[in-house]
Amino acid sequence: MSSDRSSLRQRVPRSDSDSVEYVAEKGGNDAPPTYQEANGAPVETSSPLGYGMGAFTIIFININMMIGTGIYSTPSSILKGTGSVGLSFIYWTIGFLISLASGAIYLEYTACFPSRSGSEVAYLEQAYVRPAYFFPTVFAAQSVLFSFSSSNAIVLANYLFAISGHTATDWQIKGVAVAGYTLVILILVVQTKASYYISNGLGVIKLTTLIFIIITGFVILGGHTRVADPKLNFQDTFAGTGSAGAYGLTNALYRITFSYGGYNNAFNFVNEVKNPVKKLKYNAFFALVTVYIIYMFANVAFFAAASKAQIEGSGVTVARLFFAAVFGPGNAVKGLNFLIALSAFGNLMATGLGQSRMLRECGRQGVLPFPGIWSSTKPFGTPAFPYFVKWAMTILMILAIPTGSAFNFVSDLAVYPSAIFNLALAVGLFVLRWRRKKANLPAPDFQAYNFVVLFSILIQVYLVVMPWYPPKKGGADVSFWYGTYIVTGIGILVLCGLYYAVWAIYLPKWKGYKLRPEIIDIGDGAQAHKIVRVPNAQLEEWDAAHDASGHKKQ
Repeated sequence: MSSDRSSLRQRVPRSDSDSVEYVAEKGGNDAPPTYQEANGAPVETSSPLGYGMGAFTIIFININMMIGTGIYSTPSSILKGTGSVGLSFIYWTIGFLISLASGAIYLEYTACFPSRSGSEVAYLEQAYVRPAYFFPTVFAAQSVLFSFSSSNAIVLANYLFAISGHTATDWQIKGVAVAGYTLVILILVVQTKASYYISNGLGVIKLTTLIFIIITGFVILGGHTRVADPKLNFQDTFAGTGSAGAYGLTNALYRITFSYGGYNNAFNFVNEVKNPVKKLKYNAFFALVTVYIIYMFANVAFFAAASKAQIEGSGVTVARLFFAAVFGPGNAVKGLNFLIALSAFGNLMATGLGQSRMLRECGRQGVLPFPGIWSSTKPFGTPAFPYFVKWAMTILMILAIPTGSAFNFVSDLAVYPSAIFNLALAVGLFVLRWRRKKANLPAPDFQAYNFVVLFSILIQVYLVVMPWYPPKKGGADVSFWYGTYIVTGIGILVLCGLYYAVWAIYLPKWKGYKLRPEIIDIGDGAQAHKIVRVPNAQLEEWDAAHDASGHKKQ
């Protein structure tokens, strides 16, 4: 292995017949060496995507993904699930603590692998190295299948029609959703730096909008608006707590975690961040705290403007209810619809930026077909093919799936597999610590407290187990069996596992070959693994000519 990669190898026995071999590779982002298992995707010593993730962009790439349409739509479902105003505020705080604990886990993984982007892709790969390629294969397959952003594109279209006051048909909404999402992807494909600027600008607009709502809420509480009794919801705030039962409380917790989704978005860009552990530690934390404070005071404003019954019955239009209560119908509500449409657009951009890095990293592992195409950043210096895949999946979901129960079902499909992977990620941190200690690898620059990791594990266990608990009659958000999305999600994971068993275990035994990683250089600093089939008769010769990472020996 060449010296300019600052590489070393350490062999660590696992059993009499198996071993884990590590390499240490240093990226170009001013981070310590990344000590990782040799089968992992190679560290790119010069990021082909550049190093444009500064502190401001880290903050707003997270804020932009967290603040989509959730704060404008979920307060009603969270109130309905918890049963009381007081408990709903506690749930918003629980959501913050869950995100904080999970963020600490992500940060420790980053400290272990400070030059690997893609967050969960790299972390699961390194936490569960045996059986080889299992977690990368299953996670990559589900990441591609669930890479669509159809629900947010539909939300964008709905709010654009709300601005015009036109009642759109189902296909008109679909057409505008396709056009809006296509515009998002075109911007992302053409220029990364410009995408950051636009995303940051939209994030500033989002914060300004919510600060205006918060200030308006204080004005309402002061009795200076048309709202008759602004303090009604703040009297006997825990009345009705838990009236929706276990299903409602679980559903509320899922909605809370959805509203904070994006607290970890910046971890997808680690190899594009100079001194990533320090910058992510402070700026990702600052973004999360900022959003938490904004969410709490925004809820105060909503509860000041409308009664509990009105908010529970508002569905996904609680913000529209707020402006109508304060300003009455007219241009003010149209202006709100425009701002929420901008918020949805910014959320689509931030989500696309983060998921493109995740999909690219899946491709760099070599477990997807054509790793060179997935990993290439030509011609614009952006991950064009992951963007195309995400666009194609989103357009397919928009056009093929009717609105209503079927659309809700498809939107919920990724929820359960994500909970399973989040649980695996939290448990995997203890596995990783044990393996690194056994290998005498240096301690990472940041380590999460054990009680924080255990808290995260308990929460993820709850989120995996409790969705099986049945709702009250008529309480599900689909017209068929409430657990269909859970069983289907598990079924997809099982199919991914069966694909792995055929591809990585049974075919090699049947055809008489072994899988080996090979480094491929794609240009502009981009590198990837290509998983090649080496016949058993040629295995000794191959292993003699290549190191464990797949580099040809000099």
